[in-house]
Amino acid sequence: MLRKMLDKDRKRLKRKVHIRKRIAGTAEKPRMTVTRSNKSLYIQVIDDGRGHTLASASTLEKELRTIKVNIEGAGQLGEVMGKRLLEKDIKTVVFDRNGYLYHGLVKALADGARKAGIQF
Repeated sequence: MLRKMLDKDRKRLKRKVHIRKRIAGTAEKPRMTVTRSNKSLYIQVIDDGRGHTLASASTLEKELRTIKVNIEGAGQLGEVMGKRLLEKDIKTVVFDRNGYLYHGLVKALADGARKAGIQF
């Protein structure tokens, strides 16, 4: 069982490195990255040129703790992130799925951000 988990993590990290070779965020079009755990979801928007996080959202934040880690909750978190980006006048991003497969929570999060008006 432990070996299977290690293999899953190794495969995800391999996909992550392969993706990150091609994706980089700039000041005009920053990188939106997703991290998920069994208990939480995290989104960051990063300007890789300067190495700064421009905005972030997480299910650990006090006002967002009511959001559950399921597909509906991921959509809500994506919408919250989209609104925060629009407040900072960021309309387009590069989506970095961080090695996770593009379905379920990751897809719902991306769809929520698109629903809020973010393009990628």
